[in-house]
Amino acid sequence: PSPSRPAIALSAIMLLTQKATSLVLDIHEGVVRLQLGQGLLQCALPLCSYLLFFPVLLGGPLCSFSRFRAQAESSGALPCPLRAAGQRCLCALALQGLRVGLVGGLAGRQGCTGLGCLPCLWARALLLRLAYYWHWVLDEALLEVAGFRLEAGQGDLSVRDLWTLETTHRLAIFTRTWNKSTSRWLRRLVFQRCLAQPLLATFAFSAWWHGLWPGQVFGFLCWAVMVEADYRIHPFLSAWATSQGVKLLYRGTTWVFMQLIVAYILVAVETESFSLPYLLWTSCNSILPLSRGFALLLLLLLAKKLKQN
Repeated sequence: PSPSRPAIALSAIMLLTQKATSLVLDIHEGVVRLQLGQGLLQCALPLCSYLLFFPVLLGGPLCSFSRFRAQAESSGALPCPLRAAGQRCLCALALQGLRVGLVGGLAGRQGCTGLGCLPCLWARALLLRLAYYWHWVLDEALLEVAGFRLEAGQGDLSVRDLWTLETTHRLAIFTRTWNKSTSRWLRRLVFQRCLAQPLLATFAFSAWWHGLWPGQVFGFLCWAVMVEADYRIHPFLSAWATSQGVKLLYRGTTWVFMQLIVAYILVAVETESFSLPYLLWTSCNSILPLSRGFALLLLLLLAKKLKQN
């Protein structure tokens, strides 16, 4: 069998789990009311249709049951949005062209290679981001062709989201924008319901949901610590950036740091073996995450001391 088949099956199971838990939450919160008086078959058929809707099982953004039912009932009255789907396909083609060009440029590059090389690590993470963008745009194009239009802000990647992901200097903003439908689902399922350490619990659940590979456990826990550090460090630093020149320096420096931390996390999350996260951890690329973790620890101790006084 093809080695990609287990990955495709795991992805489908993950997305099916996502839809099932979203539906259960809708029923629990009263957003969706089951019409039990209509009979078991009439009640179960719409639910099964929603859970097994194939474009979303291939990786499309999460769609609520209410919106799915409304779109399904009105799909015959709406024209097929081929123009919107065509625009997304052209965007996907441009992203794939950038990715192929970057791969060709890296193939002829001389110098340091491997996870210990900072430019190589950043380029590898950029390839991963372009691959994610490409898949998200194609998934949304498939939904458009199937007659399920996406409302503004409901997809995983718009032009505005792409701009935010590549220009923001805040890791917290990057995290909220990255894979938006899954971020909203995790926030609703875990973050808003966890009483103790909701941020850590959300990332730990995400690592479990992705399969608990060593790289994913290491990467998601590192991601949680870095987001917590982002929430605490940036207000402290921005208070010192008063003049326009200092603000520009602050934004530029923190953007570079954020890019390197995102590269570190993405490469870790995408590895399944234990050896690659170990090589990443023991490389010089760990200096920046460790320094931010140390700064977070100092700020927590300072806040605790001020609270005691």
